[in-house]
Amino acid sequence: MPRKKIGIDARMFSNQFTGIGRYTFELTKRLFQNQDIDWVIFLNEPEYSEFSFPDHVKKVCVKSKHYSFSEQIKFLKILNHESCDLVHFTHFNLPLLYKKPFVVTIHDTTISYYPGKKMNVWWRKMAYNLVIKHAVKASRAIITVSHNTAKDVETLFAINPQKIQPIHIGVGKEFQKQPVAKRIKSAAPYLLYAGNWREHKNVVGLIESFALLRKKHPDLRLVITGKPDPHYPEVPETIARHKLQSVVDLAGLVSEDALMRLYQQAELFVFPTFYEGFGLPPLEAMALGTPVAASRIASVPEVCGEAAAYFNPDSNGDMAETMHQVLINPSLQKKLLEAGKEQIKKFSWDTCEKETWKIYKAHL
Repeated sequence: MPRKKIGIDARMFSNQFTGIGRYTFELTKRLFQNQDIDWVIFLNEPEYSEFSFPDHVKKVCVKSKHYSFSEQIKFLKILNHESCDLVHFTHFNLPLLYKKPFVVTIHDTTISYYPGKKMNVWWRKMAYNLVIKHAVKASRAIITVSHNTAKDVETLFAINPQKIQPIHIGVGKEFQKQPVAKRIKSAAPYLLYAGNWREHKNVVGLIESFALLRKKHPDLRLVITGKPDPHYPEVPETIARHKLQSVVDLAGLVSEDALMRLYQQAELFVFPTFYEGFGLPPLEAMALGTPVAASRIASVPEVCGEAAAYFNPDSNGDMAETMHQVLINPSLQKKLLEAGKEQIKKFSWDTCEKETWKIYKAHL
C-alpha cells in the first residue's frame, strides 16, 4: 500500500501558550512520531525558519495569514501543489476553492454570538460566515474542543451531529509540576484574570465586581494579564471610573514562567466569561494549586466540573459574592483545590492526539 500524505495547517504554530498555536504544537509533536505517514506542515514566518521537524516531515512556507486574500489564492495554490491525501485545518479559515479531503477543528463559535468591534464592517461579517459555513459543510469531519462547541456548531450550521467529534485539549505538563508549597504568598493579596479583553470575556464585569468586593476586602488587588486592546477602551475606563488605578495591575502579555508565578501566588483565579469554546486558564490555575471562581455558562462547567465556585456572569453582585465566599472560607478553598487535582487529570494532550489520529484514519 502506498504511503499516505497528511498536511497540517500550522500557520498559527507556536510553542508559547497561545490557544490555537499551542494546540497545533502539542498535536503535531505527537502525530509526527508516526513515521509511516508523509507529513507536510504548512507554516508562516518566523515559525518556518525557527522550528525543525523530523526527516519524514516536509516544511512548507506559506506566507499567507489567516483572514487574508492571500489565504484564498496563494495558500490554495500551495495546497494543490502538495496534493495531500488529507489536510487538517486547525482553524476554520481555509481556501474556499480547496476541493481535496480535509478535516477542520472549530475551537469556538464566539464570533457568531459575540462579533466584537473588529467585525463591525459588513464585508468582514460576510467573509466570516462564508468561510466557516464552507469549512463545516465541505469537511469530511469536524473536531471541536468541547461538547458545548459541538452543540453550537450543530445548531448554528444545521450539521449532522455524527460528523462532529468533540476532543478535549490538554493541560501542558509544565503547568502540572508540583506547585510551590501553596503558592509563595504574595505580600499584596490579589485576584488574577488571564486572557484577552474582548467583549465576551467580560473583563468590564470583573472590574465592576472587584469594585464591589473591595468594600469587604480593602487590601485586595486585581491583576489582569493580556495584551492591551485599543478596540476595548472600556477596560481602562472602568478602572478609572471606580478610581482603581492604584489597585488594578494591567500586566500586559507575560511570559509562561511569569504567568505560572502569577497563578501560584494569586488568592483566587477568576474566569468571568460570557462564552467560551473550551476555557483552559481555569485548568492551569487548578494545576498550580489556586482556587477558581468561574461563570456557570457555555463550556465552563464541562471543563471545570466540581472544581470551581460558580457565579452568574450577568450579575456583578453574584460574582462579587462568590469571590468573597471563596476568599473567607478555607474549607471551600481546600475542597476546590482537591477537586482541581482530579479535574486536570481528565485533559491530556496524548489522548487528544490519539482521538485525532482515529479521525484521520477514518478519512484516508
